[in-house]
Amino acid sequence: MLTAFARAFRTPDLRKKLLFTLGIIVLFRIGSHIPVPGVSFQMVRKCVDAADQGGLFGLVNMFSGGALLQLTIFALGIMPYITASIILQLLTVVIPRLEALKKEGQAGTAKITQYTRYLTIALAILQSTALVATARSGALFNSSGGECQPDQIVPDQSLFRILVMVMVMTAGTSVIMWLGELVTDRGIGNGMSILMFVSVAAGFPAALWNIKQTGTLGGGWVAFFTVIAVGLLMVGLVVFVEQAQRRIPVQYAKRMIGRRAYGGTSTYIPLKVNQAGIIPVIFASSLLYIPALIAQFSGSTSGWAVWIERNFVQGDHPLYMATYFLLIVFFAFFYVAITFNPEEVADNMKKYGGFIPGIRAGRPTAEYLNYILTRITWPGSLYLGMIALVPMIALVLFNATNNFPFGGTSILIIVGVGLETVKQIESQLQQRNYEGFLR
Repeated sequence: MLTAFARAFRTPDLRKKLLFTLGIIVLFRIGSHIPVPGVSFQMVRKCVDAADQGGLFGLVNMFSGGALLQLTIFALGIMPYITASIILQLLTVVIPRLEALKKEGQAGTAKITQYTRYLTIALAILQSTALVATARSGALFNSSGGECQPDQIVPDQSLFRILVMVMVMTAGTSVIMWLGELVTDRGIGNGMSILMFVSVAAGFPAALWNIKQTGTLGGGWVAFFTVIAVGLLMVGLVVFVEQAQRRIPVQYAKRMIGRRAYGGTSTYIPLKVNQAGIIPVIFASSLLYIPALIAQFSGSTSGWAVWIERNFVQGDHPLYMATYFLLIVFFAFFYVAITFNPEEVADNMKKYGGFIPGIRAGRPTAEYLNYILTRITWPGSLYLGMIALVPMIALVLFNATNNFPFGGTSILIIVGVGLETVKQIESQLQQRNYEGFLR
């Protein structure tokens, strides 16, 4: 593998792409440490050190590489773009106009991409406004006292200062979107996925060292290497499942066009065990944050608010864990049903003379594909739920949720993006008759 890396850097055009991608990553990380004008950076640092980062803003803070709680110009990270992409993908099924654009090929895809950009900017304005309002009210951090005074994070609370902060955060989101598209066009891999990978991986060294320093899991080097061993085991499991797929054989009949025969080839339809990816985890986390958000901003001491704070704030409560697991399973089936249409696949196969051996073309093929998809989605959804519960199980066993770096969401992102990027580098190496990473 090291030899393959050396050959990749010895290839001029591939080396240029790799260095360009690394340069964009450096710019992205620099922007994640530049504070927004009007924020007391010293007070932010004091509150970040004392904050419980496993609470309401934990998921978004992870996707921003820790920039959210530090209120930097890239505080929103790529979450607005991810949210906009998911919304457009769901609306494609509902709105006929978007469905028609999707079928138009490259021109339609470019139009949907433009809509995604517009929606990203709109979401960035809304989210930055909510973030500034949260910082002003002092509710951004779950802990206070001592040197941390959350209400002093934004000393100047004039309207002009608030507008400047919202504009800077929105502009930061636009720059992130632009950097991601540059990586996609001129670098290696999908730009947004690379930036997501960098955001998640950025917190790993500090979290691992914090385990060694703070005494979590017993502290010391034994706990440090134990967590690394558990993480490597989880990575191996995730790689195994992410690569698993059910290959449905497809045979194309021969067709005579003039004097030439076309078709007669054999191929397959690859159905992944985890067909939905990480989307169900994001959906479930976002939905479970809504009750906690309402309870936190209502400021109510009534019974329902206390019950939500006690049972539906991320932690070790069995009701929260069970609801989280069931929502992940539900959204896994929901997202697979939206993104993979067995009837459309069966119609396309029938149109081009393809058939599954032993299955009649048309409706029987669609029913067979739906049957297979349902069977493999069950283990995939259960696997997603189990991986997502790892941080909560760590809290129950070791009281280590806030410092446990190998959470389900982060592992899924790192392994998924890493595999796709390595495959792209490998394919470009093999085009030049070099050995790839995988033998």
